[in-house]
Amino acid sequence: MTSATVKNFWQAYARKNNLPLEPTPPAWMFGDGTEEMADRLGNLVGKGLKTGTCAAYCIHEIENEPIPKVNDYEIVLDGRNDPLVIIKYTKVELIKMNEVTEAFAKSEGEGDLSYDYWYSAHERFFTWELGQYGRTFTPDLLLVCQTFEVV
Repeated sequence: MTSATVKNFWQAYARKNNLPLEPTPPAWMFGDGTEEMADRLGNLVGKGLKTGTCAAYCIHEIENEPIPKVNDYEIVLDGRNDPLVIIKYTKVELIKMNEVTEAFAKSEGEGDLSYDYWYSAHERFFTWELGQYGRTFTPDLLLVCQTFEVV
């Protein structure tokens, strides 16, 4: 269910930009569901440092969640589930984790912006996330790599 705050946030943007008021795009927070991680990663988006994100393809399948498409809008929430920004996807690709480019890793805006930092942090995250579903991380995990702009 979409909160009234999220719906109003979207409708204000949609009115200004002559977009449909309904449906409200998906709204979600980055990370593991903790307030700290959602705020930390959401703030990187707000500062323009984070313009990419990725998710395990199999999680989309398990949760019956559609794969985003180029030009889709989504609403990024902070750690308290309040709307932070609206993003629009500019590129969506399916890529194995061990084939992600250094440029994409840098676009995630985390740590020292290196590929090594990105890989290590994402290996930990996906090991944890996949474990929630009884799955095991492998280096060839298929990812949905999404590049976006804040609108």
